[in-house]
Amino acid sequence: MHPLFLADTMVKLLAGVPLTLELTFISVGLGACLAVLLAVLRASVAIGALLVRLYVFALRGTPLLLQIFLIYYGLGQFAFVRHGVLWPFLRQPFWCAILALTLNTAAYGSEIIRGGLQSVPPGAIEAARVSGMSGVLLYRRIILPLAIRQALPAYGNELVAMVKATSLASIVTLMEISGIAYAIISETYRALEVFICAGALYLLINFLLSRAVAALEAWLTPHLRRAGA
Repeated sequence: MHPLFLADTMVKLLAGVPLTLELTFISVGLGACLAVLLAVLRASVAIGALLVRLYVFALRGTPLLLQIFLIYYGLGQFAFVRHGVLWPFLRQPFWCAILALTLNTAAYGSEIIRGGLQSVPPGAIEAARVSGMSGVLLYRRIILPLAIRQALPAYGNELVAMVKATSLASIVTLMEISGIAYAIISETYRALEVFICAGALYLLINFLLSRAVAALEAWLTPHLRRAGA
């Protein structure tokens, strides 16, 4: 392994970091909003719970690679999609990848949020109801804040998983880290060095994100921080 080649490869791969982070944060942000909606719907409405379970079963039970293929190559086969208002977005690889990643992470995230909802102490809910809270206000002020705080460590793992999942976006011509890596390999035939550099970048990104999530968790749970000290 030549040091100059490794350095040059790392510089080239750094150009794909912004797209990797963009794919991650947009999909996780949209997926988290959808996950909260799905989790609340599953906990509230009987018919909605069945639909959510089917959605989660389908998205978690099929590979993300297949989901990207179905969205990128499959939707364009329907005339109503090609002539619809969303076609300017769905014809672009970036938004197809965002849609696939968002739907996938929402399925996993809804189960994480559901676990957080189930961990909310019944006493806190009863105290809020005695104070006059109900419905949306009860969810907004009591249930969701406590559930999200409980679900944050697991959601940090989902964030790391989505960073790695963005590597699949290269199959729809997006030049994120993996896409650039494949292009370099096709030119140099030096797969080992290139993949080592790409792996190091993913490792660094996930390390920084894990530390950020840990810092956020410590900030949201000052009572546990004081107890540990």
